[in-house]
Amino acid sequence: MIKILLSKKLGELRLTQADLARATGIRPNTINELYHELADRVNLEHLDLICEALDCELDELIVRIPNRESNITHTRRGNQKTQGKCRCNGITKK
Repeated sequence: MIKILLSKKLGELRLTQADLARATGIRPNTINELYHELADRVNLEHLDLICEALDCELDELIVRIPNRESNITHTRRGNQKTQGKCRCNGITKK
């Protein structure tokens, strides 16, 4: 699972989503999706702008956490468990 740590980083710096939107020129709705981890795609230019504005490295904003359960599907509203086998890149896991 990919975790976006923007809310944590903004909290550490005591900045708001609006502050970040103004500093980067990124739409507030896009910042909000990243903040609440609702984004299923991330623009690389946006990540660069955010890192520059917050004076941080990419690994401070995004981390990969290994999935504990193999039966997970990813949706826009978060992760949901499914029954049965997990199909990952065409490979069936039991």
